[in-house]
Amino acid sequence: MSRIIPIHYRKLVKVFEKDGWKFHNQTGSHIHFVKSGFERPVTIPTYKLVPVFIIKNNMETAKMSRQRYLELLQKV
Repeated sequence: MSRIIPIHYRKLVKVFEKDGWKFHNQTGSHIHFVKSGFERPVTIPTYKLVPVFIIKNNMETAKMSRQRYLELLQKV
């Protein structure tokens, strides 16, 4: 299984959009996404390279498995 590595925020946005998350708003340098059935939004900072711990925290919030994340990442 591949490792999760830091990626550009635009690519991470596409991954979550493919999983059904919709843009809600942007506060400064943070983009917020919401999805029906989830109480907490996914927040993606607009960094050139989003750190792994932020990606993993967002995956946990979205209840997204490592395998699902990697599949979506390949499609982007």
